[in-house]
Amino acid sequence: MEDIEDLVAGGGGGGAPPGFRLPLTAVGVKPKRSRNRPDKLGDEKRSLYKDSVASHCSNIPGTQTIYIKTFGCSHNQSDSEYMAGQLSAFGYCLSDNPEEADLWLINTCTVKSPSQSAMETLITKCKSAKRPLVVAGCVPQGSRDLKELEGVSIVGVQQIDRVVEVVEETLKGHEVRLLHRKRLPTLDLPKVRRNKFIEILPINVGCLGACTYCKTKHARGHLGSYTIDSLVGRVKTVIADGVREIWLSSEDTGAYGRDIGVNLPTLLKAIVTVLPPDESTMLRVGMTNPPFILEHLKEIAEVLRHPCVYSFLHVPVQSGSDAVLTAMNREYTVSEFRTVVDTLTELVPGMQIATDIICGFPGEADKDFSETIGLVKEYKFPQVHISQFYPRPGTPAARMKKIPSTVVKQRSRELTSVFEAFTPYSGMEGRLERIWITEIATDGIHLVGHTKGYIQVLVVAPDSMLGTSAIVKITSVGRWSVFGEGIETLNSVNQETASTNRTCLDEASAFSTTCDACSCSKEADPCACGAQSCEEKTVEEAPLSRNDTWEDKTTTLIGWLLRKRRNRVKKRQESVIVSGHNSSQELVSERRVEWGGIDRALLGGMLVSLLTIAALVMHLGARVST
Repeated sequence: MEDIEDLVAGGGGGGAPPGFRLPLTAVGVKPKRSRNRPDKLGDEKRSLYKDSVASHCSNIPGTQTIYIKTFGCSHNQSDSEYMAGQLSAFGYCLSDNPEEADLWLINTCTVKSPSQSAMETLITKCKSAKRPLVVAGCVPQGSRDLKELEGVSIVGVQQIDRVVEVVEETLKGHEVRLLHRKRLPTLDLPKVRRNKFIEILPINVGCLGACTYCKTKHARGHLGSYTIDSLVGRVKTVIADGVREIWLSSEDTGAYGRDIGVNLPTLLKAIVTVLPPDESTMLRVGMTNPPFILEHLKEIAEVLRHPCVYSFLHVPVQSGSDAVLTAMNREYTVSEFRTVVDTLTELVPGMQIATDIICGFPGEADKDFSETIGLVKEYKFPQVHISQFYPRPGTPAARMKKIPSTVVKQRSRELTSVFEAFTPYSGMEGRLERIWITEIATDGIHLVGHTKGYIQVLVVAPDSMLGTSAIVKITSVGRWSVFGEGIETLNSVNQETASTNRTCLDEASAFSTTCDACSCSKEADPCACGAQSCEEKTVEEAPLSRNDTWEDKTTTLIGWLLRKRRNRVKKRQESVIVSGHNSSQELVSERRVEWGGIDRALLGGMLVSLLTIAALVMHLGARVST
């Protein structure tokens, strides 16, 4: 293993800021192969060809393809977006297909055993494939001597602004490790967002707690907060980029600023002053533990009532028993948690509280678990994240006497059954709600919006509605979300932006770019491969838009009919969200192309043309034969 400080000493030059290296004047481009036709080279020839290209380009930084896999929380997601942005800015291609990548970058989570086990499996797979590997995130930062990390390059949680250097050296065959904490990475690094309309904004790293079960503190360390000016500046930047939701993220949002002499309410008040007055961009406050907001509840409630702030807060309780909370060293009581929930619910109309529960913590008696069940039944939280206790190596709880796994699983199932019996959204049918639409549902039919209380609303609407706000009528409710029909669009977003976001969201990974389809960054920049620009057409529009250039040059009847047909379909799609009278099935049918008068006339004209050509051919054939 070599130290990266020695490897890059004197080689950086040029004065480029960390994480944003100056691009090379000449780069190699990986060859592209059409996905729509078979590979005629064959497996053996393709392998030889790929090896030849790899040997030619392997020493040229910025010509390779990177596969990024992210585990864990939204803070980890933001870190991955920052690392992807820097790699993309330097010229690397990003791909969601590990098989076609030249290097794998795994951003890890150490909160639970399953996520770390998945990471270890992926590392083993990468080593078996003999691919260069860089591991980032909380696992290497908190467990740097882990056996699975032997021979692997590592970038620490506060060194993500140097990911390009780590990747470069790893591709050269060096093993490098950057774990020393020097300073917080700057917020204005290049970024490739998973969702073009959502900015995950880390406001601080680390926390002030010392929970006996938590491994994250080992990785993220003590509290380190960004300044209010830097955060407000970032908010202004992303709003100008077209972001419609800003998620404030950290290990404990409520602890923000205590290391630099400010607090969370001061930050929130500064941010809401720069949010657009038309309420087109919403703010979501991230997870906060009870101890650090108890003294600010009224100020927090005032911010949560603001029209540009979701009336939603994630407040983990972890247990309904004071005895268990003491063993966890959570630094609050159940009564104090109740104070937080009761005060916010009273002061903020439509307030929604989400919480976390750990089942089977060491020493949790049947009585303790019953108190947890009672707390959940009393408040009927719309969202409860239930997890079984996992002993994390190096934590005090790992040395405590464990409860049998069968008991832990049984308690988890029981609590899940209690929670799933709730119907938190009953009674919403027929109500009119304003929603902010930012995502596409996994079914590919609905768009996903959220109410002021961050209740998920599914609507059938054209992709042009992405990034907009609308009034919808709630038609039915489910256990996890509600369904609505569009009544009125309140603000619109540039169609080009919405179309680009469809390309982003349709991919399976946060960074799903190949050399054939470039990354969807916050700007419509050329592809990282240098080959082409991002595809900016929706699924519905693309078949029609391909004829635009030809139609503009055509003065024939068929050209006129094609333009009329395109305009009719477009008006149908745009009218779906404002009609408010169609059922969900009728709205779905609007997405299907129907045969109208113009369609029949066009088809008839084509048939007549074909018959005429056939008759002419037969006539000419007869004359030739005579």
